[in-house]
Amino acid sequence: MSTLEIVVWSVMLGGLLTIGTMAVVHVVRSRSPAAWRGMVFMIVTGSSCMLLSGLPEYLFPDLPAVPVLILMASLGPLSGAMVLSYLSQWLGVAAEDRLVHYTLTWGSVAMAVSAVIITILSTLFADTLTSEILLLAAAVNALAVLLATAASVRSAQLGDSMAPLMALGCLLMAGSVAGLYVHQIYHEAGTVPESIATAFSTVSFFLVMVTLGIRRNRQIRQLERMAVQSRRADPATGLPRGSVLLSKVDDAFWRSSRLNSKCSVICLHLRNLYALGEDAGHSVDQQILSAMSARLRRAVGFRCVVGLYHPRCFVVVISAVSQPRMNANFGDSLRALMCKPLRVIGENGVPHMFTPQVSVGMVTVTATDAIPSQVIDEAEQAALASEREKATAAAPLESEWLATGS
Repeated sequence: MSTLEIVVWSVMLGGLLTIGTMAVVHVVRSRSPAAWRGMVFMIVTGSSCMLLSGLPEYLFPDLPAVPVLILMASLGPLSGAMVLSYLSQWLGVAAEDRLVHYTLTWGSVAMAVSAVIITILSTLFADTLTSEILLLAAAVNALAVLLATAASVRSAQLGDSMAPLMALGCLLMAGSVAGLYVHQIYHEAGTVPESIATAFSTVSFFLVMVTLGIRRNRQIRQLERMAVQSRRADPATGLPRGSVLLSKVDDAFWRSSRLNSKCSVICLHLRNLYALGEDAGHSVDQQILSAMSARLRRAVGFRCVVGLYHPRCFVVVISAVSQPRMNANFGDSLRALMCKPLRVIGENGVPHMFTPQVSVGMVTVTATDAIPSQVIDEAEQAALASEREKATAAAPLESEWLATGS
């Protein structure tokens, strides 16, 4: 290893340590499970990159060869498993995109199993099949990069505003993986410019991953604070309304039409929004809307369009629908979530419990020829019709109970 290469890999080590410090500070400040996952990911994946660079072997030539090979070959697939698992949680696609969710989940399991198999092979054939084992690890990591990139691109197409940067991070990861494995397997084939490009891709990849992880965690914490309801007198929902909402719905229709898919619009009608007005004051409706909007946004994720059609009607747009039956069940689960009681603070500082009464209407349309305002109106009418059906069904039961009691 030349002096310039030592400088390049040392600079990469310094960059990784700096970014790792960011991850540690984030853990100390937030103390959230996501922050801990980010720090563990940084330690495992960063260690894999440094071992593949060859710098530890050069600085400490007495290191045992077999354990170093086992770590060098197995930490890569293990890092790939962590990337896919954490990416699934970061994208938040468990409810709205089962295809991506299952792909990332089972891909992560496959990467973990591959890491175990490679560890066994490294233990048994460390002296004879070193290059072949590293090639196998490189192929496994290439599959992880491909799955992560495909999931990020799909999420970007479907509206996640941070997914394009995540796709860029995956491309940087591809450059890092390719450069590090080529450098480790073909020691004499690489040049100093290639080492510089590999080190740059590696540090940039970690910087993008940690930055996006911190930003998404801040969004989630903000929604959690809003969901439990703050004591502010007039909190804003932050949801689009009016022409802005219609514009976002139209964009969701356009994305679905590009994918030749259908689009579902769900309206949630909050019929007792003003029920606490006389007891708690007329400002509590803003608290209720704030808490309900945060609760809804957390439930549907960051990729769906969520808006407020009017003060008692929330709108959710699920673009590129591939499983209408699953989305029907999703509407029922949204109603169950939104009907959970929440705590509000009256104008005199007295807490009150509010139990939302929510009706749900859903319309699935072909996005190519759909008009946003008409579809939203149709979904709202479906929600109101559902409300009337429940009231009609409850009336005979009440009459029968009164007749029995008399």
